[in-house]
Amino acid sequence: MEKIATLILDGKEVPIADERNVLELARAHGVTIPTFCYHSELSVYGACRLCLVDIEGRGIVTSCSTKPEPGMVIKTTSGEIREMRKIALELLLANHDQGCPSCPKAATCKLQDLARQMGIEKVRFKPTHKKKPLDTSSLSLVRDPNKCILCGDCVRACREIQSIGAIDFAYRGKDVEVLPALGKNLGEVECVNCGLCASVCPTGALTPRSEIDEVWVPLEDKTKTVVVQIAPAVRVALGEYFGRKPGEVTTGQMVAALKAIGFDQVYDTSFTADMTVLEEAEEFIARKLAGEKLPQFTSCCPGWVKFAEQYFPNLLGNLSSCKSPQQMFGSLAKRILPARLGVDVEDLVVVSIMPCTAKKSEARRPEFMTDGRPDVDYVLTTQELGRMIEQAGLQFDNLAPESLDMPLGFKTGAGVIFGASGGVTEAVLRYAAEKVGGVKLENVNFKQVRGDQGLREAEIVVGEISIKLAIVHGLRNARAIADSVKAGTCDYDLVEVMACPGGCIGGAGQPVSFDHDARQKRAEGLYRVDKTLQLHKAQDNHMVAQVYEETLGDVGGHLAHELLHTHYQNRRRLADEGMSMTGLSGADMLKVKVCVGTNCYVKGSQQLLQKLIHFVEEKGLSQVVDIRATFCLERCGEGPNVEIAGQVITGCDYEKVCNALVERLEVAEMK
Repeated sequence: MEKIATLILDGKEVPIADERNVLELARAHGVTIPTFCYHSELSVYGACRLCLVDIEGRGIVTSCSTKPEPGMVIKTTSGEIREMRKIALELLLANHDQGCPSCPKAATCKLQDLARQMGIEKVRFKPTHKKKPLDTSSLSLVRDPNKCILCGDCVRACREIQSIGAIDFAYRGKDVEVLPALGKNLGEVECVNCGLCASVCPTGALTPRSEIDEVWVPLEDKTKTVVVQIAPAVRVALGEYFGRKPGEVTTGQMVAALKAIGFDQVYDTSFTADMTVLEEAEEFIARKLAGEKLPQFTSCCPGWVKFAEQYFPNLLGNLSSCKSPQQMFGSLAKRILPARLGVDVEDLVVVSIMPCTAKKSEARRPEFMTDGRPDVDYVLTTQELGRMIEQAGLQFDNLAPESLDMPLGFKTGAGVIFGASGGVTEAVLRYAAEKVGGVKLENVNFKQVRGDQGLREAEIVVGEISIKLAIVHGLRNARAIADSVKAGTCDYDLVEVMACPGGCIGGAGQPVSFDHDARQKRAEGLYRVDKTLQLHKAQDNHMVAQVYEETLGDVGGHLAHELLHTHYQNRRRLADEGMSMTGLSGADMLKVKVCVGTNCYVKGSQQLLQKLIHFVEEKGLSQVVDIRATFCLERCGEGPNVEIAGQVITGCDYEKVCNALVERLEVAEMK
């Protein structure tokens, strides 16, 4: 029998398993070593220098970057180590905004928690950094550089899990800081609003943007009727805000809290998740049978949709045209609730409770507005709901459960499991198996698509049709799939994409958890809800059927398409005024922008730019025409593209752009 390798940890002999480092080994044996910058899903960085341990014969080293070896003798704490940790924390605190009582992350701030653990009562060092302005440019997130401790967690999460790199280190030495690309604000770069940076940030440097104050206004306005929808993943995470275990279902108490706060009606986003199943499954079946635009990508996740619009505009036709369940609900609510509740649509306010920060920006997209009004007026995260409950003075644990309102509060298990990665695929399969197979589905569980791996594959036979599936979470995995589709090496039929690890249950708007199994427990909670409901297939939701019969008509029909479907477009990745090619610029000069993005570049925009510069110089127009190379004019399929005085001219050649330029100058002279 092979002898198990061991080492000595704080005087005890412990076995070595498959731990990556001493830090993981210590955690596995109940020893907590403090750290800011270590996450098991990210690369080892070793920046914070808090996870120090003393290894006999080696001295003091960082435990996150040291692999456990047989025979090691490790001390995780000593007077010297405690003092080193204390000094590191004091140096961080010296330059840290210490407005802790007003910080959104006050209750879950690692810096505050470790300062308390280390017994820091005063900071012995003076600050060296000047206060920097708050970045509130994003619709989903707030960046406070004064609370950044340079741990790099946000940088690595954005780059390694999402493959975006919207935020990174800039400058060197004492001037180093974490910034969005080119020193711009977060709302001006290629951020997809997923909020993963905020979920890994140990302090309040990156937090979800709060809409609590905005929501209180209509709640206290007697002329407004305020309704709220609750996303599936919220019910298995809200309890954590009040000290409960991850995965505990608190739907009834949540409804009671929302009604006590003042919401007139409380509904379930799972209702429109059931509708999404019907619309998306019908769309998929039609594509599969026709063999067109495959694979079909899901479109429930706004972070993924924006990612596709930015990086894969040529694949937008592969995305399902279905709106997300949040936006389906908003569109449907504004259509049917005014008559049902006896209010004018102008006085109906729709609020969402979501696990996701990207839902905030999704609700502000222009295509989700009707007659100038947003279909969803406000979006609150699970965290924000917890704070509102506290602000209202409610004792959450003492609330008697209440029921959701009908009909938009009725759902099946198919709609509920949307909150876990693989849930959308499984819900669609529950529909497609009956629709294509022509036989009533008795076993509704498709466990092949469940799990926590970033990329999962499955092949399901439905009737005589074989369906090849991929389920991915994390946008790096989505990028790999999209690249293979572009290259023609992908034979999937349906691809489910969620930006957040684990799906919506791991959204950045969920309560901050230090339980490493929190996502798994939340997913298990959703599947328990599915089991306890009487109905598990979206097609069995009789109240959804009633809405189709009374309002929408056929699934996929004209009105259903108008209210429940949308379109996508190529979106500029970086807000950019362009780079001046003449070295001159001025408010009175005629602005000309030539797109040199990839699609326009391959169509000859670079040569067009050079010829245009030569034309302007030759005609003596350098003092009146400001020519700039810009990144994208969002007309990639129609390039080369040139913008003159704000007007985009597509399909440009040299003659066309010169004529347009001369014509615009003549018009300017006449004025």
